[in-house]
Amino acid sequence: QVQLVESGGGLVQAGGSLRLSCAASGGTFSNYDVGWFRQAPGKEREFVIAIKWNNGRTYYADSVKGRFTISGDNAKNMVTLQMNSLKPEDTAVYYCTARKSYSSTVYSTVAGAYDYWGQGTQVTVSS
Repeated sequence: QVQLVESGGGLVQAGGSLRLSCAASGGTFSNYDVGWFRQAPGKEREFVIAIKWNNGRTYYADSVKGRFTISGDNAKNMVTLQMNSLKPEDTAVYYCTARKSYSSTVYSTVAGAYDYWGQGTQVTVSS
């Protein structure tokens, strides 16, 4: 059973940067899609970004394109979310997630399609 542990997050001013990390224990990310969702108060959990571990393909929500990047570290079995040019609307709890990869190209933006979740980490962007 893969367990995900997030780190990073915090409070930053608009225009600033933050980095979130997600480490896997009890398994590796090999053959997994690994990504991040976020949930703001009163809103549904929404897809942010994902990476296919085996081929490095990345997928972004339109709202974060050009500002967020995701990368994987095989040696550390860790994924990193780099968030730049943060906006107040990026404020949310960010969740690391993973699911078995069923295709080299197809990915999912639906939370219910993912099997493993971290505990979440708060990101707050002040205006």
